This record gives sequence, C-alpha cells and structure tokens, in this order.
Amino acid sequence: MIGIAGCGGLGSNCAVALARVGVGKLIIADFDKVESSNLNRQYFFNDQVGMTKVSALKSNISRIDPLIRVEDHHVTLNEINIPVIFKECDVIVEAFDGAEMKQLIMETVLDHMPDKFLVCGSGLAGWGDNSSLTMTVAGKVYVFGDGSNEVSEAHPPLAPRVGIVANMQANQVLEILLGKM
Repeated sequence: MIGIAGCGGLGSNCAVALARVGVGKLIIADFDKVESSNLNRQYFFNDQVGMTKVSALKSNISRIDPLIRVEDHHVTLNEINIPVIFKECDVIVEAFDGAEMKQLIMETVLDHMPDKFLVCGSGLAGWGDNSSLTMTVAGKVYVFGDGSNEVSEAHPPLAPRVGIVANMQANQVLEILLGKM
C-alpha cells in the first residue's frame, strides 16, 4: 500500500503514474482545494476547480482504473495524524510544497515509523537542466530533484520538471514494492 502526502503537482502526478501501472490501494491526504492556477502542473481539470484535491484525485484515479481503492483524507497533516493515516503503507510519498512540511514528514516518519520507506522531492522548480535531477539515498529515504531549485518568482513550479520528479518518485515506489532494493 502506498501513501501520498500532498496531492498537488508531485502528489497528483505520482498517484496517476502509480494508478496507470495498477497499484491496488492508495492512501492520499491533502488539505487544499483545486484552483485554476494549479492546472498548469497538477493532474486536475477545469471542471474540478473548487473541489478538494483528494476528492478530485480520487475521481481521476477511478476513471483510469475503477479497481484501484483510494482512501482519501481531506486534512492538514501533522506529527500526530501522519502515523495514523499512513500506518498501513509500505511506502510514503512526500509531495509537499513547503520546506517546513517536508521536514515535518521526514522527522515524523523517521521518529515514529522507521520501518517505512519515504520517497521525497526537493528542488524541482523552473525548467531545463534535466541532468541535475538525481536521486539521493539515506537508509529508507529517497530524495529526487536537484536539491536547490526551490519555488520562487524566478523559478516557478512548471509541469515538465514537476512531472519528471513525480515520475521518478513513482518509479522508485515500484522498485521498492517489487523488491529490487
């Protein structure tokens, strides 16, 4: 079972990639709603603007494969509910925008769920420089991205790099689940 913490650019695209390969169950969590400004990089559609991201993503996954079970949580994740929501997961995908939330989930998983794999994204803003997108490994934690290009006005999150990193995350989840680690 796979957990997706955050259903924006990384989370929605990673979840869809996993759905397309027939993953049996996903647990997704996010507090946000779909906005028009999300449509340039997130796996949502115009008619879903205003819906919760977890409801919209669950619907989209169902359209891809109705046999995939999606447990959705419209909630702000914190150190108390992360271990509860993702307790059954073998792998948790970190898909947050902000550094504080990235740190929170990393610390929470390492401190309270050390048996879980954690697949993260960091440094994926802007465009180009594909060769800078790499994987860093520390125990059961995998981090994808360039580690430095954080979102800013000069480096907005754009679909190509966000999608590349989301698919790198999905590919790593498959590698973990299929026992190649």
